[in-house]
Amino acid sequence: MKIRNTLMLLIFAIAALAVSGCAPRGEEMPTVLLPSGKAFAEGKEIYFIHTEVSDPEIATLLTNMMSSPVLLVPGLADSSETALAEVYVFSNGLEGKGPLGFQMDVFDNPPGSQGYSPLRRLNVVTWTEPAKARLLKSSAEVLAAQDAGEVIIEQPGVVVNMPFVVWDGGKR
Repeated sequence: MKIRNTLMLLIFAIAALAVSGCAPRGEEMPTVLLPSGKAFAEGKEIYFIHTEVSDPEIATLLTNMMSSPVLLVPGLADSSETALAEVYVFSNGLEGKGPLGFQMDVFDNPPGSQGYSPLRRLNVVTWTEPAKARLLKSSAEVLAAQDAGEVIIEQPGVVVNMPFVVWDGGKR
C-alpha cells in the first residue's frame, strides 16, 4: 500500500510538472501596444481604445486619427439596447483632441458601474451657440446642457467598441 501511494504521488507530481510546463510564463506572455484615446467619465480622465466600429466612414476616421486599424464590423449596429453604453462626441465648441477636432469625448458608465459596456452608441453633440461652449466632463453635464437647450444630441446609429484601459480606480 505504501508503494502504491508513493507511486500515485509520483504520477501526480509528473503530471503537474508537465501541465505547468505548457503554461506561458509571465515573461513569455505577449503584450500589445495600442494607441489609446483620452476622454472623460464621471468628471475624471480615462483612457480607452477603439477596436471595431459599425460604420465605414467612422472606421476610416478613427483609423487615420489613431494611426492604427479600427476594424469595420457592420453587425455591431444590431447590438441590443442592453448591451450598449453611451459616448458623447463633440462636433463644435471648444477646440480639442476629440475625433472631430473639439473637446474630448464623454463616456457614461465606467467599469465597475451598472451598465458598463465597451460597446458604445455614438452620440454627436452640437452646441447651439458654439461661442458659449464650455468643457463638459460627465454624461450628467451633457444631458443637463441638452435639457437647457445648449446642445443638440443626435444618434447616427453607429456603435463603436471602446473598452476602457485606464479609469478612476482601475486599469487593464
